[in-house]
Amino acid sequence: MGRGDVKTKRGKIFNKSFGKTRPARTRKAAAAAAPKAEKKA
Repeated sequence: MGRGDVKTKRGKIFNKSFGKTRPARTRKAAAAAAPKAEKKA
């Protein structure tokens, strides 16, 4: 358990990988979070 364990969230962050424990941001979630620069006239 720890940084070397790829089955844990911390291990996945250390290994720069994604999976069930550490899901990558999906395109749908990234697209919904992006348009925050709207200006009201």
